[in-house]
Amino acid sequence: MIITILVSILVFGSVIFIHELGHFATAKFCGIKVNEFSIGMGPALLRHQRGETLYALRLLPIGGYVSMEGEDEASEDERSFSKAKVWKRFLVVAAGAVMNMLLGFIVLVFLVSQQSAITSRTVSQFAENAASQASGLQIGDEILAVNGRRCFVADDLVYELARTQDATASMTVLRNGEKVELEVQFDTQKLEDGSVGMIIDFKVLPIEKTPLNVVKEAALWTCSLARMIFLSLVDLVTGRVATNNLTGPVGIVSVISEAASIGWEPILLILAVITINLGIFNLIPFPALDGGKLVLLLVEGIRRKALPEKYEIYINLAGFAVLIGLMLFVTYNDIARLITG
Repeated sequence: MIITILVSILVFGSVIFIHELGHFATAKFCGIKVNEFSIGMGPALLRHQRGETLYALRLLPIGGYVSMEGEDEASEDERSFSKAKVWKRFLVVAAGAVMNMLLGFIVLVFLVSQQSAITSRTVSQFAENAASQASGLQIGDEILAVNGRRCFVADDLVYELARTQDATASMTVLRNGEKVELEVQFDTQKLEDGSVGMIIDFKVLPIEKTPLNVVKEAALWTCSLARMIFLSLVDLVTGRVATNNLTGPVGIVSVISEAASIGWEPILLILAVITINLGIFNLIPFPALDGGKLVLLLVEGIRRKALPEKYEIYINLAGFAVLIGLMLFVTYNDIARLITG
């Protein structure tokens, strides 16, 4: 339990710190006055005033914030957030999500560098009597896309095949320098929970692990995770995935506990997924999120003037209320899953 708590604080703390550091560093670079840089919420455990900025570590590791002059209140200070040029405010708001994505990329570079080899998307062999081979897939085929979606890394093959509604997948492969479209049939098997699963009956080649290939694979993996998170959100909105599958901080801690019992590599992978997830989620154009603020800044840039302050307040309050409701819902789901097993 102690290890789980410490690892969870480290994971959440890292994600929060890098996000707020993005806002903070960009604001300083753009000449905007920062009143406070805080990690955590609630009562302050540690406080240190340095120059014009108060640095604080707070009790609850569930968030953080960068308080800029004139961000949420009227200010006549020439270095206030509200008086900065639109493009500077845009950079400051976007920087948090960008830093989250960068952290995920760096973690993935390290994880890929620890692998004995990099997994490709090139078919190397088939199982005996493989249905996919009988459907036209051949050894040497490089799988570019499944069901119309590009496969950045080998994990995408598994993910896209898992999202296939039946046992037939449309594949785009590179064969002898030319793209070939295939309808590949797979065998199925009944799983322990009574559902039917598709059998992936082929293996792929390894890629030589060079520094360039490691960086390339990490970049592709980052793109893959970002898209997977986006598609998961689309699946939730369209009803393809039930909303009770949503997981919040409580559920994540449970996953971290399982990962901690295996080793540090699963923990780092969870860190990468969470930080990229946060980056993508924050860029959603929804009120109270960074993406919503970016939309308002774009509107201001086009109109050459900001929306009336009262409208911005109403929009952000409505978005914040929805986010709080969503957080309560996912927390309830997490606790219910823990109770029911």
